[in-house]
Order: sequence, then structure tokens, then C-alpha cells
Amino acid sequence: MRMGLTYDLQSEYLAQGYGEEETAEFDRDDTIEAIEGALAELGHRTERIGNARNLVKALARGATWDLVFNIAEGLHGMGREAQVPAILDVYGIPYTFSDPLVLSLTLHKGMTKQVIRDAGLATAPFLVVDAGEPMMPIPFRPPYFVKPVAEGTGKGVSPESLVRREEDLAGVCTRLAERFHQPVLVEGFLAGREFTVGIVGTGSKAEVLGAIEVVLGSQAEPGMYSYGNKKHYEDRVEYRLLRAGDDPLTGQVEALALSAYKVLGCRDAGRVDVRCDGEGRPHFLEINPLAGIHPVISDLPIICSFLKIPYVALIGRIVASAVERV
Repeated sequence: MRMGLTYDLQSEYLAQGYGEEETAEFDRDDTIEAIEGALAELGHRTERIGNARNLVKALARGATWDLVFNIAEGLHGMGREAQVPAILDVYGIPYTFSDPLVLSLTLHKGMTKQVIRDAGLATAPFLVVDAGEPMMPIPFRPPYFVKPVAEGTGKGVSPESLVRREEDLAGVCTRLAERFHQPVLVEGFLAGREFTVGIVGTGSKAEVLGAIEVVLGSQAEPGMYSYGNKKHYEDRVEYRLLRAGDDPLTGQVEALALSAYKVLGCRDAGRVDVRCDGEGRPHFLEINPLAGIHPVISDLPIICSFLKIPYVALIGRIVASAVERV
């Protein structure tokens, strides 16, 4: 197939003057090279498109592709991850991963948790606090966990996110809202173990690839998979593969993750984060239907490496799922 590649390249935005944190979710040059190499090995011809603006220009010139491998995160707005898929839908060009509805919904963590809660799946109690609005009464007791409602890669998550006293909550919410120019999510803090689950496929054919536990080391910021811990994961974080036969909790974690993935309508592949409460019960934390796909440092390929699944095989399964849909 003739395949286009859509992405937001971190180096391009840094060259334009954007900061490191602003571009933290964007892809490295070697990620694009790895995807190109895998697709070539699978027999496909690729063309680099880049971000949404480049896509618009290419389409205006009359360009088209059999399939677009889309990992574009977008730069502005709550619907930024949906921009490239929406443009491709206008032209009837198929693409990998989820559609605009799913990508817009899941970027907003509060709306996502509302759908998960209404589906009867376990998730911590929560409240979305709008920037500039008076602080609402919190219907659950501290400790609280606070983060921007629509950021990824742990952006805005720091030791300050764990709020142990109700009287400190308003100040933390205000600082985060002003810094990221968006509402903040206030959750009941989950004090237990944290996991991330890799999933491939669509609908009834979606299946769990595997699950890893995120174990914080002695040098890590305690209690959370923060932006700083993710950035310095080599020194601060250990990833442990979980198997149902070795850890009875694994089956519960995987079942919750797969149910959430299906309820939200994710496609082709993604990653679900799960965290346990103080009594060891797993709760949905958040989902990434456009999961990082760097062959070495991204969680989904890390899971595959534990399972001896080659990177090219992961890319092949993603493409096969997209092709089967269309």
C-alpha cells in the first residue's frame, strides 16, 4: 500500500521557539524513522506528511493515500488530537487509530471518567474544576490528586498534585489552571499499585497484549507517575511485566482495561492506565488511544519487548486492524 505518515515532530516545534514541556507529547525524529522502517519491511511505500497544516496543503495539491498512519497529537485546543482524523474523514481517506469523536472525548479526562463511571466500571471519585470559577464543594474526602484535564505525558503532574488538606486544594487548582489554561481534574487519590495495559485490535477483536506495573524507585518523586518521573524514567522507574499466573490481580487489571477500551470505542491499538486503591482494588485512571510508539521508550513497545513481540509485528497488527475496518 501507499501510506502517508502524519505526526507532530518535536524538533520542528522546538526550532520554532516552543518550549520543552509544550512539545513533550510530540514525536522524536527516530520514532518516524522506526515506523517508516517497519512499514517498509511489511512491504508498504511511505510518504512523510507531518502535521495537520502540512496535511491540508498536501490534500489541496491533490495528494491521496491508501492509508494514513496517524500519530499526530495536534497543538491547540481540546480537540487537537482529532484534527488530522477529521480532515482525513472529509476526504474519505482511511487512517490508523481512533476517530475524531474518541480522540476528543478521551483527551478530556473528566468526560472520559464520566463515561467510564456510567458504564459501571470502577474509577476514583472526581470533579472537574473550571478555571476562574468559584471552588465547588468536594463530595469526597482528601487526599486529592489534581492534574490538568486535557494533557498527556504526565504534564502538570508533580508532587504538588497530591493534596492532603482540603484547605490547600483551591490554590493548587488555581495554579494549574493558570499555567495550562484549562480546567483541572480533582480525583480521590488512589494509594495502591499502578499499571499500564497495552491493547490491540478493534471492537470484539480487541485483545490485551500485556500489562506492566510501574514501580517507582528510591530517586523518584513519590506516590505518582509524574512528568519528572516519566522524563527521567531510566533512573527513577522500573517496569515489571505481569502475568496472570504469577499475580492474581493481573486478570482484574487487564479485564478492566479491555472493558474501558471497548466502552470508549478505541480502535487498532492503545494503552490504558489502571491504579489500585488502598485496599488493592483496581480503578480506571486514564486511556491513551494514540499511545506513544517509540520503539524503545514508549510504554506500548516496552510491553511488546517484554513479550518478545518485534516492533515490526506491532506495527503490522495496527495496520492489519485498520485495513480490516475499512
